[in-house]
Amino acid sequence: MSYAPLGRTGMTVSRFTLGAMMFGSAGNPDHDDCIRIIHTALDRGVNFIDTADMYSTGESESIVGKALRGRRDQVILATKGHFALEEGLNKGGNSRRHLLHAVDASLTRLGTDHLDLYQVHRPDWDTDLEETLGVLTDLVQAGKIRTFGCSTFPAHEIVESHRVADARGLMRFRTEQPPYSLLARGIERDVLPVAEKWGMGVLTWSPLGFGFLTGRYRRGLETGAEGRAALRPAWFDPADPVVARKLDVVEQLVEVADHLGVPLPALATAFPLAHRAVTSVIIGPRTLEQLESTLEHADLVLDDDVLDRLDAIVPPGTDVYDPNGAANPPWIADARQRRRVVRR
Repeated sequence: MSYAPLGRTGMTVSRFTLGAMMFGSAGNPDHDDCIRIIHTALDRGVNFIDTADMYSTGESESIVGKALRGRRDQVILATKGHFALEEGLNKGGNSRRHLLHAVDASLTRLGTDHLDLYQVHRPDWDTDLEETLGVLTDLVQAGKIRTFGCSTFPAHEIVESHRVADARGLMRFRTEQPPYSLLARGIERDVLPVAEKWGMGVLTWSPLGFGFLTGRYRRGLETGAEGRAALRPAWFDPADPVVARKLDVVEQLVEVADHLGVPLPALATAFPLAHRAVTSVIIGPRTLEQLESTLEHADLVLDDDVLDRLDAIVPPGTDVYDPNGAANPPWIADARQRRRVVRR
């Protein structure tokens, strides 16, 4: 396992982050099995674990907390908050009210008195950035978190957050957690250069493109009613032009992986680490076999010839699909917020 500085936080983390999204009812409900996966990752040199309060509605954090008993000091522990875990007003977002409650609840579930990294899981367009940065700064000063970052923020919002922090004497976001894969390279155009300019650590998610880069979903192959295809069959319908484009790209990427003598997932997880702004790539195994298969190729480094071939398949800065579709800002999701009122 290799390691890198987490931006300018002073912490050093493994180049693979163990993502805990699949631990719990939404993925692997067997707590003992999940704990074995976590312990194996630690034994193999992974020292960075990322979870979130909304993963299996807190169950993931509880599993991670149990796994880290007696080993907490070995780990850079990160979690996230933003989404509502229950119905009702003021149950989500990035307000002072919600984040104070969310951090305390995460600390309880994780069985620790501090978080090494706390991230706001998505932008909150109804809450002023000063409000969010203010409460996060207070949480650092209270010793509950060591530093904080953001996840899936557009570049302009990252820049604005630094402007607000400097103007108000608040701490800055020190990390960003964006989606990044061979099918989604859009962040190369702005988010990654901005993060690098501000010295932010970058931990990327979904290196397997929501399952398409596992090699399981290909033209002419029967996928079966399992996994993501069972949960969201429309996402894998080859009649959809976007899905068809993904499948075309996958066939070309399989050729590159075969030339290297590695499985497609190994190529996919190595790709984000080839970008100089990326600190660590989040892997999210559901089974021990998946973890071991990924770590088997942890030392794979892509040379310029391979990267040139990948650039020819998916050009830099482009997306085969929109990885942020579920997190569009209101001026994209709501036509009324981008259209001038016409008076007749």
